[in-house]
Amino acid sequence: MGRTATFETVEVVRAARSLFWREGFESASMSAIQQATGLNASSIYHAFGSKRGLFEAAIANYLDEVVRPGLAPLLAEHPSPRALADYLGSAARLLGEDGAEGEEQSLPDGCLLVNSACAGIGREEAVRDVIASYRAELVRAFGAGVAARFPEASAAERGRLTETSVSALLAALVMSRIDRSAARSSLEAARTPLLAPAG
Repeated sequence: MGRTATFETVEVVRAARSLFWREGFESASMSAIQQATGLNASSIYHAFGSKRGLFEAAIANYLDEVVRPGLAPLLAEHPSPRALADYLGSAARLLGEDGAEGEEQSLPDGCLLVNSACAGIGREEAVRDVIASYRAELVRAFGAGVAARFPEASAAERGRLTETSVSALLAALVMSRIDRSAARSSLEAARTPLLAPAG
């Protein structure tokens, strides 16, 4: 009997998401996908059409369960003036060094979307579009956070700080798989102007 229940489908997509996040689309073999999801190849093809279809489902799940909940405080009707600094601080903690005592390890492999952008799959138009939309979501959310922190700043000043913050996050997510200390330093540097007194 095939695994068709919604809950089971979500669990399969989460398992595939973890594998793609860690290994990348190209490196995740069908045998590894079968082992991670508990499905045989025919069930995967029946449910998702292809490995690529499963990857697309994993990306959608990543946005819904990982990215957007983190951005929600920035997109609230009245964001806290500290919302963006808190977001960047949380990201720095989640990108902590392996093995640090008591350190959260929720982002051991950086960002699924950023990793995909740096791989061959990122050249495909549909994937490029998703990644561009992700960046646009970051700009919108970070822009709201900057406006909440510096409501008196000019639009140009807010735009510059928004772009700086987004760029710092994306750079940190790239570096996180190579040098977590550098990734954290990038995010802490981006927080500095957000924690400075307004005026």
